[in-house]
Amino acid sequence: MQNGGNFILLEFKAKNYKSFKEELVFSMIPAPKQKGLDYSVLNQKIGSKKYKGLCSAVIYGPNASGKTNIIGAMEVFKSIILRGTIRNAEDGNVPNAAVNMLELIPNSTATAHSPVEFSIKFIEDNLLIQYDLSIDIGGFMDADYPRNVLSEQLTINENLIFSRKEKLNFGNLKVIKDYVVNEFEDNAAGAIALAKNNLNHEELFLTNGFKAMFSAKIVNIITGWMDNKFMVIYRADALHLTKKFADPKKQTAYIEKTINDAAHLFGINSNAIGYIVPEDDSEAKLCSIFKGKNKGTAMSAEMFESYGTIRFVNIFPLVISAVLNGGTLVVDEFDASLHPMALMSIVNIFHNDEINKKNAQLIFNTHNPIFLNSNLFRRDEIKFVERDDETHCSTHYSLSDFGTTGDKGVRMHEAYMNKYFINQYGAIKAIDFTSIFESLLDDRKEV
Repeated sequence: MQNGGNFILLEFKAKNYKSFKEELVFSMIPAPKQKGLDYSVLNQKIGSKKYKGLCSAVIYGPNASGKTNIIGAMEVFKSIILRGTIRNAEDGNVPNAAVNMLELIPNSTATAHSPVEFSIKFIEDNLLIQYDLSIDIGGFMDADYPRNVLSEQLTINENLIFSRKEKLNFGNLKVIKDYVVNEFEDNAAGAIALAKNNLNHEELFLTNGFKAMFSAKIVNIITGWMDNKFMVIYRADALHLTKKFADPKKQTAYIEKTINDAAHLFGINSNAIGYIVPEDDSEAKLCSIFKGKNKGTAMSAEMFESYGTIRFVNIFPLVISAVLNGGTLVVDEFDASLHPMALMSIVNIFHNDEINKKNAQLIFNTHNPIFLNSNLFRRDEIKFVERDDETHCSTHYSLSDFGTTGDKGVRMHEAYMNKYFINQYGAIKAIDFTSIFESLLDDRKEV
């Protein structure tokens, strides 16, 4: 894929996050020596260096293996950065409780306290940005533990900007000279001294002191990307899209042509899908709208449309936003209640050079084996998560990690689905409920 945008997610890491006791490395960097499906490779040049990223990834694994924990870790890290603190948030009405209650993050099997670590590497605004964070928040469910930021590090275009451990140190700030606050050069020594003496053990230096005294522009690039382009949807089945209209008229139907046309292709039971602001409410409600002899009639879409249609209408605007603006859409249980052909079409949009001109990326987990297809995904785009039955800890790996030779080797045009179901790649669990019912029947015999 040609360079059509300036955003690429390259890598995300987490350690001691729920079932991932050891380090999780989720890479969107193409694996070496992978050939074919070049539409999946995004290219970005910064100065004289070229960087590549994958435009999609699909995650497989049995129930409770840790697939959702990967996406949950991304959402938690994003929320910590946006609020700039490792204190709990007050809003508890979110599907991922660990976003607001950080005591739910540490691995529950650990017998000793270990730091929780996060790292992210991405390209935005023609800058290669990497931010690393290590925090001590105690053990699992230690709600009253005195929390502490152990370390932070920010690098721009592979140059250290600052590192925070016991002390705060700065690298070559000339790298970001076009982004620093006005008159910084005249006050650099004072700003550095003030920053070193005013660290808060529960606050990120990045979004507090560094933003205020060094470079609000750099921080705004990072937080703007987090807020607007890094779209992490945890529990997509609970997603509810809220529509707001400027000065809406009560009881007036607002039909968005693009969403309505897409809904028709997907399948609806009414003549149109639109939004109406009721007389007694300020929030627009998704409605099924009828024409013909019932012209002007509307009713709640939840009463008339299928659950799959409601889910599609809620999530498709995020697909549009990612493709048009160049963002990364990360979705937990993307295919729940969606026909695989509809999801296949969305995947193909991200793979289409003529449409995906802004380097949009799609990451989702699934149980549907239809995507285990060498004609659709590269080996480095197919990810697995496996959980050990004894330690209850998860591991993550890609199909490309198997190499191409030996008994476990994976070749480009293999029947990935068939090999997966004979446990060639792991991340699959044989389940037989027969013993449960045999036990129930035996109990009835004894009565």
